[in-house]
Amino acid sequence: MHVVATAGHVDHGKSTLVRALTGMEPDRWEEERRRGLTIDLGFAWTTLPSGAGVAFVDVPGHERFLANMLAGLGPAPVVMFVVAADEGWQAQSSDHRDVVAALGIQTGVVVLSRADRATPERVEEVRAQVWAELAGSGLEDAPVVTVSAVTGNGLDELRQTLDQVLSRHTPSATARLRLWVDRSFSVTGAGAVVTGTLTAGSISRGEQVEVLGASSRRTATVRRLESEGQVHDVLRPVSRVALNLRGLSSMEISRGDVILTPGSWLLTKLLDVRRTSGPAYEDVPHETTLHVGTAAVQVRVRPLDAEHARVTLSRSLPLTVGDRIVLRDPGSGAIGGALVLDAEPPGLRRRGDAARRAAVLHSMDPAGDVTIEVARRGAVREAHLRDLGLVTLAEPPVPDSILVERGWWVDRAAREAWGRRLHVAVSELHARDPLAVGLSRGALRDLLVLPSDDLVESVVAQAGLVLEGGYVRSADRPVGLGAAEAGLVTLEGRLAADPFAAPEADELDRLGLGPRELAAAERTGRLLRLGQGVVLLPTAPAQAMRTLAALDQPFTTSAARQALGTTRRVVIPLLEHLDGRGWTRRLDAGHRQVVR
Repeated sequence: MHVVATAGHVDHGKSTLVRALTGMEPDRWEEERRRGLTIDLGFAWTTLPSGAGVAFVDVPGHERFLANMLAGLGPAPVVMFVVAADEGWQAQSSDHRDVVAALGIQTGVVVLSRADRATPERVEEVRAQVWAELAGSGLEDAPVVTVSAVTGNGLDELRQTLDQVLSRHTPSATARLRLWVDRSFSVTGAGAVVTGTLTAGSISRGEQVEVLGASSRRTATVRRLESEGQVHDVLRPVSRVALNLRGLSSMEISRGDVILTPGSWLLTKLLDVRRTSGPAYEDVPHETTLHVGTAAVQVRVRPLDAEHARVTLSRSLPLTVGDRIVLRDPGSGAIGGALVLDAEPPGLRRRGDAARRAAVLHSMDPAGDVTIEVARRGAVREAHLRDLGLVTLAEPPVPDSILVERGWWVDRAAREAWGRRLHVAVSELHARDPLAVGLSRGALRDLLVLPSDDLVESVVAQAGLVLEGGYVRSADRPVGLGAAEAGLVTLEGRLAADPFAAPEADELDRLGLGPRELAAAERTGRLLRLGQGVVLLPTAPAQAMRTLAALDQPFTTSAARQALGTTRRVVIPLLEHLDGRGWTRRLDAGHRQVVR
């Protein structure tokens, strides 16, 4: 299946030609048929000699309806450019050529229509004129067919030519769904129906989709799926599709809205673009209209240089690297094309940022440069790179400058820089505070501003450090308290012999164990500090529980003190610690019991 949009000057016979090819009336409105003037988009379809189906989107040619023309050409991958053989190239022919060039459409057929009104010499004159005018537009190599829709001459050749051209166009059915809506209406008993040109991805009956409007974002279910008057379970590109949606009314969706694969598109209001046609950005109005798909959005354009600009949209759209957009000045009618280089660009806050950004954009690959994006951020989730259009759904080749870790693409240079900073910070900490176990995980995150905890371990390894107990330390750092180590060993030996004989403050002073030393010992799991200055071994609570479990339940504080062979100064904070762990339960002021 294929979709072809028409283009060309008003009254050059586009609708007549579609009617002759398909036997269908593309003009949908009575006013169009009465005036003989296409105002809105028309749709018709037929079968080509090869058996392939082709649908036509017939667009208006009059300059007053250029916005409607853009909505028809915007999603179309192939164009049938029509020039009347008797009149030749006209003003609106140039406008439509500029739109085709701006959209980057490079597949099409040029038709010299109304050949019955022109002499052979005139036909050849117009043919040469058309070739000259289409130079550099993307259609300069398109085949040219001379046709008369009135006599039928050339129609068979046109059908054969369309067959050949369309057979070379191979869209992707595995891409994400992005269907720009060109019509919305209601069918009695069925509800909302929308139509559009499916150019990538696929859509199935019963599938849940996301509907993005100018001021809303909601989900709906595809109740019924049609193309060219036939019901389908699945449709693939390129197709004209009609979706009967359950979950919203036709009043809630209109031309310019878009139907998406849920959760698979980045919505953006900020673009960095490269000019592909039209005036330099210094000559583009600050406020203008952006056309993409069937949408027309007011935007602000900030030139970065003559070829690159920052575009701010008035509403969010699902755009990605490589998308083609059209910038049109409604006042002058000037049309320019642009290629999206970045759909999530960095802010421009400091003096000189615009010039620096322009220099970066000059070096960026038009197809998207994942290495630049990852280097700018340091690390990016692979899923986000897919949303940005920098990584395809197929298994991506990973550049040498990038490492893949836990679903993240990490810039090698950035990780090395993180590792160096971390190594310096830990070394300085050890020199400044010999009692410090190391740099805490939280302090590491604050220092390096890593985008995720998933990257901590690899950065620690890059720095040649050790992550243990939530702290990062040098691998060769001796475990101990330095000058206070001897006093701690003495205390550990005494508590091992008498677990509940907590030392008094003066004894701790004699051992050289002040608050900082005790805190360091606790961080390394060598001591347990309870309230009221009580210091025990970390094994003391478990030892206490074995003794308390053997007592008659419930037991008193006095009974616990006697069983443990300690003092009231020690037993009260110890019992409160056991309560806090849920190992014992306080029943009243004087009784507790072991929790079984």
